[in-house]
Amino acid sequence: MRIFGTDGVRGLANSSLTGELALGLGAAAARVLVEHGGLGSGRARPLAVVGRDTRISGQFLEHAVVAGLASAGVDVLRLRVLPTPGVAYFTDALGADVGVVISASHNPMPDNGIKFLARGGVKLDDALEREIEDHLDQEWVRPTGAEVGRVTPYGPTVAEYSSHLVATLEKPLVGLKVVIDCANGAASEVGPKALTDAGAEVIAIGADPDGLNINEGCGSTHLEPLQKAVLEHGADAGFAVDGDADRCLAVDHTGTVVDGDQIMAILAIGMKESGTLVDDTLVATVMSNLGMIQALTAAGVVVRQTGVGDRYVLEDMRAGGYSLGGEQSGHVIMRDHATTGDGVLTALHLMQRMVRTGKTLQELAGVMTRLPQVLVNVPGVDKDRCDDPELLAAVEKAEAELAGTGRVLLRPSGTEPLVRVMVEAPTAAQAQSVADGLADVVRRRLSL
Repeated sequence: MRIFGTDGVRGLANSSLTGELALGLGAAAARVLVEHGGLGSGRARPLAVVGRDTRISGQFLEHAVVAGLASAGVDVLRLRVLPTPGVAYFTDALGADVGVVISASHNPMPDNGIKFLARGGVKLDDALEREIEDHLDQEWVRPTGAEVGRVTPYGPTVAEYSSHLVATLEKPLVGLKVVIDCANGAASEVGPKALTDAGAEVIAIGADPDGLNINEGCGSTHLEPLQKAVLEHGADAGFAVDGDADRCLAVDHTGTVVDGDQIMAILAIGMKESGTLVDDTLVATVMSNLGMIQALTAAGVVVRQTGVGDRYVLEDMRAGGYSLGGEQSGHVIMRDHATTGDGVLTALHLMQRMVRTGKTLQELAGVMTRLPQVLVNVPGVDKDRCDDPELLAAVEKAEAELAGTGRVLLRPSGTEPLVRVMVEAPTAAQAQSVADGLADVVRRRLSL
């Protein structure tokens, strides 16, 4: 049975995701990844780094994973509370053979997850995840005596990671007043520190984690507190990350949301101007707004589109050597500086663009006009029959109606008997009408 999902192993902590499972996963992952990668140079034993977000369940899950790793003869450096991209950074920077993140990202507090990183701080592919699952039930020869792993806290985690983030900038951010909402999560310490160290005046909210309040009415899934704080403090901009800080959404000085598509457009144009946008190409998913694609095409930037999920964006980026990619949700991957999406890094580089151009975030975001986008979920259908002739004819008719001014996307769910109908059009009313019509055809033709 598969236990890995699209982003590691995730579930209700101490229910589907138990300490026993975490222990077994730690031991199995150590064996698989070391078998594939060998040992880093100059070490007698493999090395792992382990970090977590602020969920209370992360404490026992972290100890269980660490115990599993050490029982397999792996030395472990405990990074403690740190964003997912921070763990990825240290996996690479410290030459670790394995990286582990204990986090359920933007999920509610009762959930948690375990994500493994290979050497270099990159996500595992499906084949390696299947091997780890297979190893869970296998007998193995356990090391004993001096061969078991050592566990050591790594002290300068926050300071070193903040220094790394700030070092990616070419100009200090002096003169900017910003708000950062840390979602009471993994960036609660390093987020405000990095922005302050970069020279900005920083107001931090959602930066008082108590183990229970991660993502609760705050962060990138709840932008209202950020909008309110930006207006109250007269800030130039605001930035919200999620619980593990691998995504970022923004708010301009008027309190208007700047989403992931606008963020990618701003960064892509800036990187094209500086010559750092490889092949003048951005990698995004099929869910990115057509308005972004139109704006970037006009600016001479090619947009490649992948399936939904940052792992697919990253796979395409790695295959083509591209330097920028991401998702509408705020996962933005800047491969010159990170191996995964990094919310704090994204905020820093948006601020750098503001400093370089002398423009407000509102002006920068105005490079694209978002087309109204409607998403209708149609449950209880056979998602494998989206090639139904009548349905395809309905899609073709809808596309003809839009006549190049919008688009239609049918997307089967990867986990449920559900089909998602997404329509973009010049007006919200037209988008809703077309989406509702197609949803009716999906129900009629594909019902179980």
